[in-house]
Amino acid sequence: MSASRIVVCPHCHRPNRVPEARLSEGGHCGHCQFPLFDGAPVALTAASFEQHVGRSELPIVIDFWAPWCGPCRAMAPAFAQAARQLEPDFRLAKVNTEDEQALAARFGIRSIPTLMIFRGGREVARQAGAMDVAGIVRWARSSG
Repeated sequence: MSASRIVVCPHCHRPNRVPEARLSEGGHCGHCQFPLFDGAPVALTAASFEQHVGRSELPIVIDFWAPWCGPCRAMAPAFAQAARQLEPDFRLAKVNTEDEQALAARFGIRSIPTLMIFRGGREVARQAGAMDVAGIVRWARSSG
């Protein structure tokens, strides 16, 4: 029997079991039929955060940001490009700290942008400050 991983859909936020050998093929959600990987960061709310961090068996790189933050806006295209490079080995997501203040407080976000990597529901790495695409990819692969 081949190994599989739970991948949470970026659209409906429901878990899907995907054979590891077929992860690079992408696949579609068994519930909503949208692609499981679309090369773009997922915008998370408090509810979808719990689904992705708690249920997904992929490491998840989260950008805690705010719309008024200049460095956050400057890093956004690099983060999106990093998503295209890191999927399907990682899921990239964004949390708007203005809309999700409880999540920012829960994780002690003091400066933005702050990137965090979660694996198996636990924080495994944190990096404050804006980075370019190469920096994000290198940091995720070495930390996640």
